[in-house]
Amino acid sequence: MSGPGHGEGPDVVPPGEEPVQWSVPESLAGERVDRAVALATGWSRAEVQAVAAAGGILVDGSPAVKSLKLAAGQQVVVARRPEAAAPLGPEAVPLVVRYEDPDLYVIVKPAGLVVHPGAGHEHGTLVHGLLARDPAIATVGDPERPGIVHRLDRDTSGLMLVARTQAAYDGLVGMLARREIRREYVALVWGHPENARGVIDAPIGRSTTRRTRMAVRREGKNARTVYEVTEWFVQPDVALLECRLETGRTHQIRVHLAAIGHPVVGDGAYGGNRSGIRLDRPFLHAARLRFEHPVTGETLEFEEPLSDDLAAVLAELRETSAT
Repeated sequence: MSGPGHGEGPDVVPPGEEPVQWSVPESLAGERVDRAVALATGWSRAEVQAVAAAGGILVDGSPAVKSLKLAAGQQVVVARRPEAAAPLGPEAVPLVVRYEDPDLYVIVKPAGLVVHPGAGHEHGTLVHGLLARDPAIATVGDPERPGIVHRLDRDTSGLMLVARTQAAYDGLVGMLARREIRREYVALVWGHPENARGVIDAPIGRSTTRRTRMAVRREGKNARTVYEVTEWFVQPDVALLECRLETGRTHQIRVHLAAIGHPVVGDGAYGGNRSGIRLDRPFLHAARLRFEHPVTGETLEFEEPLSDDLAAVLAELRETSAT
């Protein structure tokens, strides 16, 4: 099977057909291979990226990484189809709901709980628990992550917003884009920041050396974090910070704090595993949310205490400092 003529790109690859091959037209020159293949096949970007990671997309005969930018005239071969995703349905995942009304939930996510299904996490996510509690949420927002307005990393605890209706979803997504939702985190970092208050304004993109991680990169997306030191400790040399997100990039707080030389305690991915404090996940907690209800306009504000593991670390630091 080959792509259609006139440089239009390939047809959708049907089940059981031979690999599809085509020459990159001028219209796709400069596009990332994952976006080009997604446009051509109708698959989701996540599906295309999984195929690329498995070596199933060849450009000029060589396996292509998803971020490869195509040039006109290159030969693209899609050699395999995406694996069928596990059906998204309800599962008995315990949820802690701090607030609910007909339009939205405020959930307290524990550390260790993945927000939505993805590679290696097809079951047991927060989304599965939401579908068990509220089946109608399946039609809200992205069908692969229904109801999810913003995410927390797997090992970050704290408050999350979830939309129960499409009107609430659209409203909350717009408010996030306009920076109208105040999201504040508590983080414990190594060292003492030079300034007690500061703004980290640095673009974040996918790391070129470790594809599962993010990094400050000139080519990345705009990212801005405001922080304030609330407590200092000297044994060990750490500081407690309140951080406010003005944007919502993947791993934003962790990447930004590491970039200024103060990685989050317990964050092995970004240099935060050091002797002196024993913690098996980053000391990062989504502590406060403030926003106007997207349907009623009512101002809502929530605060969630530190989870037990983080509270124990902080209590020990304070006890040590007092002696």
